[in-house]
Amino acid sequence: MKNILFTGAAGYIGSCSAYHFLKNTSCNIFIIDNLSSGFVENISFLESNFKDRICFINLDLNNTCALKKILQQNKFDCVVHFAASLIVPESVVNPLLYYSNNTKNTLNLISLCIESKINKFIFSSTAAVYGEPKVLPVKEDSMLVPINPYGTSKMMSEMILRDTSIAYKDFNFVALRYFNVAGALSDSDFKNKFGLGQRSKNATHLIKVACECAVGKRESISIFGDDYDTKDGSCIRDYIHIDDLALAHLSAYEFLDSHKKSEVFNVGYGSGYSVKEVIDIVKEVSGVDFRVVQGKRREGDPAKLISDNAKILKETSWKPKYNDLRLIAKSAYLWECALKDENA
Repeated sequence: MKNILFTGAAGYIGSCSAYHFLKNTSCNIFIIDNLSSGFVENISFLESNFKDRICFINLDLNNTCALKKILQQNKFDCVVHFAASLIVPESVVNPLLYYSNNTKNTLNLISLCIESKINKFIFSSTAAVYGEPKVLPVKEDSMLVPINPYGTSKMMSEMILRDTSIAYKDFNFVALRYFNVAGALSDSDFKNKFGLGQRSKNATHLIKVACECAVGKRESISIFGDDYDTKDGSCIRDYIHIDDLALAHLSAYEFLDSHKKSEVFNVGYGSGYSVKEVIDIVKEVSGVDFRVVQGKRREGDPAKLISDNAKILKETSWKPKYNDLRLIAKSAYLWECALKDENA
């Protein structure tokens, strides 16, 4: 049975991806997370469902001595790297945190993989590497011109991976450029508080915040900017269900196994919705007309980001199953209701 190392998998995307790996393969998963933004509840859920196939290690990736020991003592077939800081406005005001936690820690992890002869690496990247693309939907070979330190930190990590794969012929990676992810694990049983969804200590994601408003956790939601060059003046994004994004990682792992080469893939649906449209859909599926406040633009926000997903559809086994914004919003809302009951 193969061992796979997941970093940052106490978080939302990492835990859901770990779930699908455990459900669909016979691998063991080791999770390294310092719980700074992750949740022990996610680890407990995975442990309760997959018992002896999960090993959780509470560790910060900047502890290279301990990390080196773990990599050398366990024969990992692959590293799936989620651990990162990921809030765009925060990256603008605290860029050094992002270059340290995202780029430097990724560099150290890749170096240890080479030293430990781990030749497969799946990287959690972002559409933020594109900045303000001139042509939409944006393709993987588009120019990378990030407009915030978060996007730049991820772009630099991609470059490190690219150059490492050229220098070390046996080392191959897949970088998945995420678009906006939301929703809850489709296997969740919301009534019994069973499943995985978007827990957050300080949510900034649009659908998550809108659902918090719908359940009364927040008094209002802000729209940051109404003067963009879009159909209604608010930003446009490509939204993807968490299950489809998680399954893209499994397809990336299969790709590395069968193709033994490095690649970069967009992971989105190829359709865009404005902030105002998303808020209206959350109001519709929840039946709650919560308060909306118009605010100023935030630094680092591009006007439009929509994926061209033709490449991942052609070159991997990935096939989207949940391409429906109302379904995404409904599952996010039901998850938020369950969280509210859990904390009542």
